[in-house]
Amino acid sequence: MKGGWIFHIGRYVKLLGSLFTKPERRAMYWKETARMMSDFGIGSLLIVIIISFFIGAVSAVQFAYNLSDSLVPMYFVGYVVKESMILEFAPTVTCLILAGKIGSNIASELGTMRLTEQIDALEIMGINTSSYLVGPKIVAAITMIPLLVIIAAFTGIVGGGIASVSSGYLSQAEYLQGVQSFFVAFNVRVMIIKAVVFGFILTSVSCYQGFYASGSAIEIGKASTRAVVISCILVLLADYVLAWMLL
Repeated sequence: MKGGWIFHIGRYVKLLGSLFTKPERRAMYWKETARMMSDFGIGSLLIVIIISFFIGAVSAVQFAYNLSDSLVPMYFVGYVVKESMILEFAPTVTCLILAGKIGSNIASELGTMRLTEQIDALEIMGINTSSYLVGPKIVAAITMIPLLVIIAAFTGIVGGGIASVSSGYLSQAEYLQGVQSFFVAFNVRVMIIKAVVFGFILTSVSCYQGFYASGSAIEIGKASTRAVVISCILVLLADYVLAWMLL
């Protein structure tokens, strides 16, 4: 893409600003939002469950192994798995995965529409294309991704319990004691805040890359790659900033 980083930041902000307009037909926007919510939520549910389950399982087994010869009570395995899943693994890893799955799809879809002049046709029809094509995706992302993150946190904790108990390091009662110990409700709010911010970042960046794709069909692949790479970098940067601000 041509232009320096200041140019792209300005055009990105301009794209986001164009979203705040009155919809031409609310039913049309709602239908598109519902379709995106289904794609983002149901379409990503299985991979989120599988990955979060094994993240929790591996974390529990490795931490239990390190505690097996120490004087630290084994129920701390449940506590560590719970806190790591809520504060870091569920929001961050899930959104990095979704940046690859959802982000690349968004960039490819919008890039294809741009190169085949479908976006130009919508503009000729008097439709605010940025609002219609980008807005529902962002709304769907900040709605469904927090739900996916909550499911990921729960699945990871369950996976940690199954793995640690089946490996014989600790009993189910000890694991549940650790999960229930030292619970801080604010950490759950931090997880939701991270999920909303990360969902907005990965969706808006991917929309920007696809919406302004130009050139040949090769540019669609490049736009998808840029969308994933930039989204992952910004998610990790936002993770650090939010941790510094909130914790």
